[in-house]
Amino acid sequence: MEDITTLDNRLSIEKSSPGRRALKFKGRLKHSAPPIPENLRRKTAPRLAELSEFDVVRHFTRLSKINFSLDSHFYPLGSCTMKYNPRVNEDIAALDGFTGLHPMAPDEAAQGTLECLYNLQTLLCELCGMEAITLQPAAGAHGEFAGLMAAKAYFAHKNQKDRVEVIVPDSAHGTNPASAAMLGFSSINIDSGPDGRVDLEVLKRHLGPKTAVVMLTIPNTLGIFESGIETISKMVHEAGALVYMDGANFNAMIGMIKPGELGVDIMHLNMHKTFSTPHGGGGPGAGAIAVKKYLDAYLPVPVIKKEGNRYCADFNRPLSIGKVKAFFGNTGVLLKAYAYLLMHSPRELGEISENAIINANYAKALLKDYYPSHSKDHCMHECVLAPSPEMMAKEITTLDVAKRLLDYGFHAPTIYFPHIAHEAIMIEPTETETRETVEEFASAMKKISAEALNNPQKLKDAPQTMPVKRLDEVQAARQPNLRW
Repeated sequence: MEDITTLDNRLSIEKSSPGRRALKFKGRLKHSAPPIPENLRRKTAPRLAELSEFDVVRHFTRLSKINFSLDSHFYPLGSCTMKYNPRVNEDIAALDGFTGLHPMAPDEAAQGTLECLYNLQTLLCELCGMEAITLQPAAGAHGEFAGLMAAKAYFAHKNQKDRVEVIVPDSAHGTNPASAAMLGFSSINIDSGPDGRVDLEVLKRHLGPKTAVVMLTIPNTLGIFESGIETISKMVHEAGALVYMDGANFNAMIGMIKPGELGVDIMHLNMHKTFSTPHGGGGPGAGAIAVKKYLDAYLPVPVIKKEGNRYCADFNRPLSIGKVKAFFGNTGVLLKAYAYLLMHSPRELGEISENAIINANYAKALLKDYYPSHSKDHCMHECVLAPSPEMMAKEITTLDVAKRLLDYGFHAPTIYFPHIAHEAIMIEPTETETRETVEEFASAMKKISAEALNNPQKLKDAPQTMPVKRLDEVQAARQPNLRW
């Protein structure tokens, strides 16, 4: 990898030269706005970088080379899928007919967009084995919150307000107990069994008349499928409670398993994790909630189809929890997800999950002699590894491995998550990476293992080729320096 520490990594303001400019305007610009009052005018000119056009272009091109991005690097982030986002989806969502539609437009003027949303609802319900859905939530955690709101409304309508407990295994996503607590539920955390799955005896001891929901992440944060899900669902339903599935990892099951057929009552979907919409800075997100028919009445504002193929928003829902976001949520994201689904047949969607599973197990197999796995079972879409005992004997940590990976041109995997795995390295290759890419990544990890045993200081000093070296992580978090 190019040693970018030798490049000119100064800020643009530090490269500024007085009087230099990229554009020159003839004459004064005419302002149509009223003049700024004297007392509000600047007394000195703003300090802006004065650069030529080449200075600007080269500066930002250089920054783009320094930056790690999906267009330039492999992102093995576990539990936060960074899959390919087809550019054609961006073009479709940017069509004038979608972007030019005012959010307050009447249904009659929005039939095309409403039809797309209705069709997306239908497809998602079919894939999940569910019977109703809302597309409003803005992200996965927001969807969890809305799903639990629906569950709370359901029990209130049944005069079972004493169901105030939500059971969450320690292998679930951390947002699960947070969502429960925000709604006033008592979050009951239970330990997983030795195999990383829900311990049925422990669950049985905690189920009771106060249980409202059992929240499961499937596959869980260890990348393991909850093989006892049908038994769990039966136990929960016999206790009068509901089964919630955190569907953030649904990309490991899409086209192969329908959660609704396994006894799941409520689940959310992360569009950026399963349906190939941008994540993070490329967002925003979407977190649809799908439910069984007996929970339909509590969902907010779905799109329905009336006679004459007319689509409209359904506001006639007296038991609904109410809107959880303005309008229909992040419609542009939903359109990208719809386009992605239209690209693939049911068989192809199943192949996507299969490839995700194969890639994760291939990475795990390539690294098994260097980074032992937390679980001995086959994983699903992601595997959780750790530095070997020999590496740890050299006082090498997961953070050291992650920092050294940057020198090899790889974005680090998710580290120290899940918390139930010591020194966790969570790797998710996704279905879109080639075998060669997975092998190149594994080769770098093996080299780092050898370095750890022969020259551990090399890892302690990593990264060595980045413009910013090892930071004090605690200090950076507590006192971030966000301005020059």
